[in-house]
Amino acid sequence: MNGRNHCQTIIKSFYILATLMLAIGLLSACNAQSSSKEKKIETQANSDNIKEQSAYPLTIKDEVGNDVTLPAKPSKIFAPVMEDSLLALGIKPTMQWSNGVKPQLYLQDQLQGIPEISFASGPPSPEAIMADKPDLIILHNSFYVENGTYEKYAKIAPTYVFKNAATDLEGSIKILGQLLDEPDKAQQAIQEYQEKVDAAKTKLDSKTEAKKVALIRFNAKGMFFMTDEYFSGYVLTHELGFEQSSYVKNGAFEVSLEILPELDADYIFLINDDNLGDEYLNELKESTILQSTDAFKNNQVFETSEDYWLNGGIHAQGKVIDDVLEFLAP
Repeated sequence: MNGRNHCQTIIKSFYILATLMLAIGLLSACNAQSSSKEKKIETQANSDNIKEQSAYPLTIKDEVGNDVTLPAKPSKIFAPVMEDSLLALGIKPTMQWSNGVKPQLYLQDQLQGIPEISFASGPPSPEAIMADKPDLIILHNSFYVENGTYEKYAKIAPTYVFKNAATDLEGSIKILGQLLDEPDKAQQAIQEYQEKVDAAKTKLDSKTEAKKVALIRFNAKGMFFMTDEYFSGYVLTHELGFEQSSYVKNGAFEVSLEILPELDADYIFLINDDNLGDEYLNELKESTILQSTDAFKNNQVFETSEDYWLNGGIHAQGKVIDDVLEFLAP
């Protein structure tokens, strides 16, 4: 072999060796990167498992001072009158509240097929609740403690009691999110509702400024003003920015035809409780006294749906907002 061929052979060998070493280096780097990714995925999975495991067992004090311990995430929940808030978290109850004639109709597109349980004669018996084997019971106000129902229900399953969930919608949904390990869904529901409120306030701005409202509820006993403390009364004043009639604000709750001329309300909303107040509602609508009020003359007297105007929850309050927009800013 002459010198020139020998040099060419050496150079060729060098290139082959360099190429081989480069390939080995790239392969090692890929393996290292793959290993790093696998380790990161494994670490994330472990973190998620720890997060999932750390939520339960959960011990939380309810709003009346009772310790509530949940050994695991509840899957069968009985929360009469709070079905609305459960649905805001994407959770269906094991049974749904009924007044003995019908459930909450405005929720039936989401609760169809869920068994009804009647509250027509008061809270159902523990035996009726036990038959459905709930692993969490949620009671929407402290009356259940006062009438002795809580003690009976708490023997069936862990039982959380609100003082009055309807007067603090945001707070009660956050607590549900904590109990059911769904804090993100709770926050999202609250945020979406607040966006709806803000959009409605902007649209109604000229209609609400310095304007007063009165809500009159009709039932079998007569006519009564609703205050701004809960349900649709809260939505109109605290959420949308109307003022409560000073007549109602000063403590008048029972309505008589004689006081209507004194009622300083720009808008009057009539709410017939399950059609039980038909007699009183018709009497008021046919009254020349109502017809003499400024609200009536300005076509600002509205009949509403008791189904959700007398309920608390994101869906109910959202529908009240929709109604007000339709009435005042179509």
